[in-house]
Amino acid sequence: METRSDFPVIPLDVLLSFVKEDAPFGDITSDAVVDGTGCRAVIVAGQDGVAAGLEEATRLFSAYGVQVFGEREDGSAVPRGAVLLSLTGSAGSILLVERTALNIIGRMSGIATRTRELQDQLDQIRPGCRIAATRKTAPGLRLLDKKAVILGRGDPHRSSLSDGFLIKDNHLVLVPVDEAVRRAKALTRYKPVEVEAGSPDEAERAARAGADILLLDNMDPRTVQTTLENLERGGLLGHLVIEVSGGINDQNIREYALPGVDIISLGSLTHSVCNFDVSLDVLPSN
Repeated sequence: METRSDFPVIPLDVLLSFVKEDAPFGDITSDAVVDGTGCRAVIVAGQDGVAAGLEEATRLFSAYGVQVFGEREDGSAVPRGAVLLSLTGSAGSILLVERTALNIIGRMSGIATRTRELQDQLDQIRPGCRIAATRKTAPGLRLLDKKAVILGRGDPHRSSLSDGFLIKDNHLVLVPVDEAVRRAKALTRYKPVEVEAGSPDEAERAARAGADILLLDNMDPRTVQTTLENLERGGLLGHLVIEVSGGINDQNIREYALPGVDIISLGSLTHSVCNFDVSLDVLPSN
């Protein structure tokens, strides 16, 4: 199975730690019942969607000596009933890794599927506008969650606080926006400076302070429209990237896809994941 170089590589020791969590002293059921029996198995999609986590599952099974055949690619659309991976090896090893691999595929495919659905909606009404994630991820699973968003054709946004500037409301309680932007740009000009704004006035002040990206946070669509019009009248919109976030869901996302909006970010992509239905089936012996 090929891996795109622009996807983050999840360290193998991290993946192996998930198996260790599930079986700290081994899988006592499989050790007692199947011992060294060999078998074949398949991992099957239980619904239509976007496959993700297959690379990670492949690496895990391979680490335990299981031979893996990739039937589908990460990021590909799959129908219900599609075989995602075929496995051959020790039954004990396959059953040891089974639940960890399915949990990874289920979570990542769930994120990728919803991201793709929302991005497809935006492509129809506002080509060029991107769905983005946030840092509202499960601790320890951020790399997997962000990769799943990428596989769904979304933007991962910042992977960590080290990746980019985002001056938020709590920063601005302590430091005026002009000074906050100046300090960020003094540190490095290689990273754009994003500033959060909760009102049209705050957005205009941030734009005049030299922000490169404005995050219009928790505004209703009408207020977003007013903000964009004010920025346009002030000659401030041309160089800005506009992101909107807060309170956006499947029902109202089209209302936020306004001309001038470049990014729509949703924490729910990763904090309220609907698990993708996937199963591992051991095949009968010939």
